Formats: sequence, C-alpha cells, structure tokens
Amino acid sequence: MAARCTCTALLAVFALIAAFLVSFQAAGSGVTWPAVSLPAVAALLSLWLWRLRQRDGGTDRLVCVLVLGDVGRSPRMQYHALSLSKHGYNVTFVGFLDTKPHQDVLREERIRIVPIAEVTGVRAGPKILTYVTKVILQCLQLLRVLLRMDTQSHVLLQNPPGLPSIAVSWLVCVLRGSRLVIDWHNYGYTIMALSHGQRHPVVQLAKWYEHFFGPLATHNLCVTNAMKDDLQKNWGIKATTLYDRPASIFRETPVQLQHQLFVRLANTYPQFQSKGSEDVETETERTVFSVCDITDDTVTLRAERPALLLSSTSWTEDEDFSILLKALEEYEGFIKGGASLPPVVCVITGKGPQKEHYKKLIDSLHLEQVQICTPWLEAEDYPVLLGSADLGVCLHKSSSGLDLPMKVVDMFGCCLPVCAVHFSCLHELVKHDENGLIFRDSQELAEQLKSLLSDFPSSEGRLGVLRRNLRTSRGQRWDDNWDQNVLPLISAP
Repeated sequence: MAARCTCTALLAVFALIAAFLVSFQAAGSGVTWPAVSLPAVAALLSLWLWRLRQRDGGTDRLVCVLVLGDVGRSPRMQYHALSLSKHGYNVTFVGFLDTKPHQDVLREERIRIVPIAEVTGVRAGPKILTYVTKVILQCLQLLRVLLRMDTQSHVLLQNPPGLPSIAVSWLVCVLRGSRLVIDWHNYGYTIMALSHGQRHPVVQLAKWYEHFFGPLATHNLCVTNAMKDDLQKNWGIKATTLYDRPASIFRETPVQLQHQLFVRLANTYPQFQSKGSEDVETETERTVFSVCDITDDTVTLRAERPALLLSSTSWTEDEDFSILLKALEEYEGFIKGGASLPPVVCVITGKGPQKEHYKKLIDSLHLEQVQICTPWLEAEDYPVLLGSADLGVCLHKSSSGLDLPMKVVDMFGCCLPVCAVHFSCLHELVKHDENGLIFRDSQELAEQLKSLLSDFPSSEGRLGVLRRNLRTSRGQRWDDNWDQNVLPLISAP
C-alpha cells in the first residue's frame, strides 16, 4: 500500500514538473505552451488515474467502513465490519478512536482500524470561518487517508455525519472505480436544526448537500421503512431497510456475571455498594443488588434490592433528560405519599456534549428513594449491565421522525422492557403494552414507573408480562438480518 501511495504521489509531482518544463521549452521555441503542455498533463493525469484504479485479484474482497465519528460509539458500523469479516472481506475501518471498540472488532484479524483525528477549524474570527476551515481540513484528511489505501471494492459510509464525508467518499469512489454505500441513520441537517433552527443558512446548505450527494451512491441502506419511503419520495433514493437488530452479545445476564459487574461498579459508584452493618459478615460478598456466598460461590439476588433502571444516551439535543428527572421526582413523591414501591437506582450511561449540564441538574435534586449515577462503561460491560437491569428508559426523540433508537434494540435483545418517549415511527420498534410502554411527558412516565414496579421484584406483575413477551417473540439477530439484506448488495458483480 505504501509503495502504491508513493508511486501515485510521484506521478502527480512529475506531472506538474513536466508541465512546467514543457511550457518553458515551448516558450523558447516559438510554439504556444498550451499546445504542448496540456496534452502532456492530460497523459500524465490519465496515468495517475490508471494507478489509482489499478485492481488485483484481492480488490473485490476489500471494503472500507467509514464513520466520521467515534468508532467505539458506532455500534452499527462495528456490526457491519464484523459481518463483512465473517464473510471473508478484509475491512479497513476508518474513524475517530476516542473510545475502545468492542473486543470482537479488536480481535478480528480481517479488520484493520485506521484512526483519524478530529480536526478543528480556525479558532479566531466568526463561527462560519471556523466551520468552513474545519470542513476543508476534514476533506483533505479524508482524501489523504482514502487515497493511501489499496483500491477498495466498496466504501460503506455512515450518515450522519455526512459533511464532508459523502462528497469525499463519492469522489474517491469515482477516481478508483469503487462503489459507495451510504447507511442512512438519520438526516444530518435535521440534527443541526435542533441547535440552529430550520432556517439557518448552514442548515439549509447541509440539506442541499445531502439532497445533492446522497443520490450519487451506488447503494443506500436505512434504518426504518418510514425513512425508506421518505428517501424514495423526497430524495429520489431507492434504499434497502436494514433494521437494527441486537448482536449476540446482548442477552439476559446470569446472576454470577451480574454480581461480578456490580462488585466492579461498587468500587467506583456508591449507588452499587451494600448499606448497613451486614457488610461485616466475612462469608459473604454483598452489593446493593446481590449476595455471593464465598464458601461455595453461590450468588443470589437480594429480595429487598432496589429496582435497577437503565438509560443510555449520547447526551445530545434529541434527548431531553429533564423528562426522566421530573418523573423520578414524581416517583419519589409516590413513595413519600405511602405507595408501596421499591427504591430505584437509575444508571444513565454514555458520553456527550450535554452530560455536564444534566449532571448539575442531577446534583441539585434531593432524592432519598432514588439514586442516580452516570458512568461510562467499557464495550464489554454495557451488554452485561443491560442484561442485569429491570427496566429501560429511552428519551431519544428523532430529529427527523424517521430513525429508531438502537439502544432500545439492544435492550430488547436482553429481554429488557422499555418505556420510550413517543415520536412518529416508534411503532416500528416499540409495541405499546407488548414489549414496552410509550409515554409523551414526565407525568405519564412517572405513572408507568409506578405501574410497572408496584409488584417488584415479583415476576407476576405487569413488568414480568412484558419481559415474558420479549422472551417469546425474539426476532432476527443482526447476522441473519445483515446476510439477508446487505450481503447481496456487497457481493453482487
């Protein structure tokens, strides 16, 4: 790969030098320089393009998976990479490496991660200057990375973020004879509109950009049928719906693994620590949720344990966590009013720009029966915690109204019932009173928490019914879904 990159660069430099020398010589001989230099430049440019498009027997088994974001926080793209590798493709996975990807990705020999740095524009001057210079630098960065690779048969790109990665990937695919596949998770301009407003010039530019470059892809994937219909109707894009499906790592967690995770978390987060004088017993290891008899390693869940409520987030504008915080305050009020309800430990996982804002709100609460912590979990621990929880809460409210929260997919993989905030196409995933409940405001969520946890920890109540429904209605896992919908696109001649 390095040799090819060097040769390509030398050809480009040689083309410029040759054009200069030929034009200089032509100037002394009375021959107009365009008549001589332009054909020479065209010939050398053709040679350069030929080098870029040069293929060998292994090219058809090379795929670039590109996300202009954190690889470790892009589970769907990690699943794409793993599925490709299982079918014998060698994957170059390009993205930011801020958090560690899943061990399966790191261990897979056919997956090579190429980390790129998140660039910043010029800090001085108006914001538009910062934004423009950032986009220019990202274009140059992506061009450098993609053109240094061996020729790939396909570039599989996540959108959003798609500015400038869609245009750059399309250009590279044209130069190298590769095929561009865009996986539409949402629309980038609708996310930008959350903070800038629909009429902001940057939002309008981003909308035009996606509408112009999106249809240039060879194939398109999307996450819902609603988005598939919108892409066809309003964008002229024919897409294949690839629903998010849980990977095999998402399943109910055995009590022994639950206890091991609770012990590790208790070392950092007091919400998991056992309370009271019982801790002096030397023959047991205790957390607030579990007890391990160290004489025979038997683990049991405590009958008087609190309910473990879990929510995961990227702490962005499309998730309003004040809804959950207000609902938890109301839940505390139910207990103080005499309702027979368990205490709650609420774990909110994730990283993102609004985390500090909400941490200040959490710290300002004065709750006795509800405890909240906001850890960041390693990729291996997150599915274990999901499989240990009693109830999930999703605050994702799609900016476009056309995408579905992958966090709910993962929760369903662990047979974890979910309370999810309503938006237009949520019914494609959450079936009210079958696998979860749908709410519209904090008061409705508080009532749902009260209803679901009134019989806790008994499995005979409403919460138990939802969990049993999830156990009996398991759908496709990711691998079968991917093989059915994506493999035919990638393997087609």
